[in-house]
Amino acid sequence: MLAKLLSASVLIGILASGVRLATPYLYAAIGETFGQRSGVLNLGVEGQMLLGAFFAFYVTLVTGSLWLGLLAAAVVGALMGLAMAFVTVNLQAEQGISGIGFYLFGLGLSDLLFQKLVGTVKTIQGFPPIHIPVLSDLPVLGPVLFQHNLLVYVAYALVPLAWFVLNKTTIGLKIRSVGENPQAADSLGISVAAVRYYTIIQGGVLSGIAGAALSIGLLNVFQQNMTSGMGFIAVALVYFGAWRPLGVLGGSLLFSMVNALQLWMQVVGVPIPPDLAVMMPYVLTILVLMVTVSKVRAPSALAKPFEREG
Repeated sequence: MLAKLLSASVLIGILASGVRLATPYLYAAIGETFGQRSGVLNLGVEGQMLLGAFFAFYVTLVTGSLWLGLLAAAVVGALMGLAMAFVTVNLQAEQGISGIGFYLFGLGLSDLLFQKLVGTVKTIQGFPPIHIPVLSDLPVLGPVLFQHNLLVYVAYALVPLAWFVLNKTTIGLKIRSVGENPQAADSLGISVAAVRYYTIIQGGVLSGIAGAALSIGLLNVFQQNMTSGMGFIAVALVYFGAWRPLGVLGGSLLFSMVNALQLWMQVVGVPIPPDLAVMMPYVLTILVLMVTVSKVRAPSALAKPFEREG
C-alpha cells in the first residue's frame, strides 16, 4: 500500500488535489488578513462561508448561472461583513464573542434555508476545469498547476495582488496604520471607522466567495455545515502566515497538502483508521501554530475597539 501511495500518479494526484483544496482557505484567509491588519478579528468567517456556499449553490441551482451564484455569494458575504462592521465598529462589541455569534447565525440560517428551499442533497454542474494551453501539457507541472477551474486561478492571483495593495498603495498604508496605531492614524485625518468598514466588508466578500469556491467550484453540492471548521482554520492561517499574504499562501498549501494526503491514503487503502487520517491536518495546524504564533507579532490594535479621544 505504501508503494502505491508513493507512485508517480498518486503523488501527482496529491499535489494537484492540494493546490485545488487550498482555494477556499486562500479566499477566506486573504480577506481575514485585511481585516486583522486593520485591527479587527472576525471569528464569523465560518458563518460567512456557509451562507456564501449555500446562496452560490441555490442561485446556481435555480437559475443555471454559475456567475449569478458567485455574485450571490459575494453579496451575502458583503452584507454579513457590513453587519459585522456595524457591531464591532459602531457598537464596539467584543470582537471574539460577536464573531462567534455571526458564525452561529450563518450556521443556523444556512441549515434552515437548505431544509426549506432544497430539502435534500442535489448536485449541480460547477465551474469546469480550464486547461492552460501548452502549460497544461507539461509533465507533472501541467496536471498539478494548470488544469484547474477559474476560481482556483483567481485565488492564487489574489496573493500577489493582496501583497501589492497592503504594501504599495495608499489604502494599504492606511490599513496598516489603523491596525498598528489608530489614535495616530486618526490624528492624521484617516477615518479609522471607514478603513475598518472597508476591510471587514471586503473580508466578507472574499469569505462568501470562499464558500462559493467550495460549493460550486470544488464539490458541486451543498450540505449542512459543509465547511466543517474551514473558516476557523482560515483565521488560524492568518496567524500562521504572520499577517502576510505570502505566509498565508504557504500555510494554506501546507494544510491542504496534508488534507489531500489523508484523502489519498484512504483512496489507496493505507491501513490507518479513517478518523485518525481526518485528524491529521488539524493536528498539524495546532502544532505549527504552537511553534509559530509566539514568534510573530500581531498588529498592535488587533481586537481592540477604537474610541476617538475628545
